[in-house]
Amino acid sequence: MAESTIQKFKSTLIGGGARPNLFEVRIPGAIPGGGTLGETFEILCKASQLPASNIGMIDVPFRGRNFKVAGDRTFDEWSVTVINDENFSIRRVFEDWMNYIGQYGDASGATEPNSYMVDAYVKQLTRLPSNIRTTGADAGTGQGLNTNNAAISQETIYKFHDIFPTSISAIDLSYDSSNVLEEFTVSFQVQYWTPAQRGELGE
Repeated sequence: MAESTIQKFKSTLIGGGARPNLFEVRIPGAIPGGGTLGETFEILCKASQLPASNIGMIDVPFRGRNFKVAGDRTFDEWSVTVINDENFSIRRVFEDWMNYIGQYGDASGATEPNSYMVDAYVKQLTRLPSNIRTTGADAGTGQGLNTNNAAISQETIYKFHDIFPTSISAIDLSYDSSNVLEEFTVSFQVQYWTPAQRGELGE
């Protein structure tokens, strides 16, 4: 049995542990329906998720027992929560995107999937200063920073392929609301996701 001590825990908790408030979401390029999201979205996107991983299961009955066989992989819905600015600049882009897919006034809309699907990225940020991050074992050294293990200096990135929005949440208005900022949530359908590399984001 491994020794259970604080010292062992300290040496095992690489990088001091990943922090859920250190992240960045990007939806680069032109957005269907016109407009772009860019840096404003990256800053005002206040919440999202790293993706779940799911493989289904098939029960095969055999002589009074169920033999479990791996089924198909499925991909969950993905969402982002955004702080609203007074120009509604980000919300308008998402509204125009959904209007491009399905028009407000009638049943018309985009028919070619390539015309309304885009890719998105979620990056888990590290607390290490940028001047000592590396993907190799020859990282620089800094006082109080353990940079000998390359695993602590790699920012984890996930790429969501061919997403499109299916809902934009309401924004509740009330005389009783004070000292708060408006925010809204956008939910996307995801074809699939893969681990990504920094180079895919132009870094």
